Amino acid sequence: MFDLPALTAAVLAHGRVARVVIAAHDGSSPRETGTAMLVWAGGQSGTIGGGALEHQATLAARTQTQTCRIERIPLGPALGQCCGGAVTLVTEVFTAENLPQGPIVARSVDGSPMPLSVQRLLAQARGQGAQPPPHLLQGWLIEPVLAPKRHVWLWGAGHVGRAIAAVMAPLPDLSITWVDISPDRFPQDIPTGITALPAPDMPQAFSLAPRHAEHLVLTFSHLLDLDLCHRALLHGFLRCGLIGSATKWARFQKRLAELGHSPYDIAKITCPIGQPALGKHPHAIALGVATDFLLQTTTKLAQPKEALCSI
Repeated sequence: MFDLPALTAAVLAHGRVARVVIAAHDGSSPRETGTAMLVWAGGQSGTIGGGALEHQATLAARTQTQTCRIERIPLGPALGQCCGGAVTLVTEVFTAENLPQGPIVARSVDGSPMPLSVQRLLAQARGQGAQPPPHLLQGWLIEPVLAPKRHVWLWGAGHVGRAIAAVMAPLPDLSITWVDISPDRFPQDIPTGITALPAPDMPQAFSLAPRHAEHLVLTFSHLLDLDLCHRALLHGFLRCGLIGSATKWARFQKRLAELGHSPYDIAKITCPIGQPALGKHPHAIALGVATDFLLQTTTKLAQPKEALCSI
């Protein structure tokens, strides 16, 4: 996927930015087709697999003079790697003047005119709304622009919230909204890709979340956590996780039942979150949460119901 927001932000911050993408591969490859990294004079972001391939590609990207370069690299003969495959890298230089537009970025990497096969693919994508996978087609590199597939709302910017934000922000296909009561609750450097939402009345802000969002509730206050769980059940969600112990969850289940929620609905909230066996260190919790998040598959949406009493 072509991460256009990340590229745009990098260009605004650094001016000239080279984007290196794995356009194709034969046999084993450090990363899959479509994986990309950004390189500028003083740094880089993303990874195409690390090691010798990435090191060589980074050095070449910083000195590249042409707008676009395509190169096929046999990993064993060229780099001495044990992998038996070969990768095709496309390196493009971007500035504010030549940033692409979505939803599909299709361009020639060898100077050839657009073939009929690419015209048909783009017409089909426009007509059916389907996104083709990243691939090379007759000298043209085709990549759909990255659009978030999962919407995550993170409630609380304390130690655990900050650790989860740091771990999950680099993951692809996510839109993360981070909520707390005031701007000074957030760190000075919020990870790229996360939208901070200061909300003095956090439960009221729940109405802003899409009903297919996934929520992680971990504020500084048990009372606030309880109110957010209550609002979640009223609003509807795809998933909702709550930080806490077995004792906290037992009390919450009792209070949520008193507020009118059925045992079936209450059971849609997961508590505790993460993998308790990893321990209670904020980053251990974050690693467990991120692991569970990556392993989860789409489940039935927890539907909202008629408004009940508020806490």
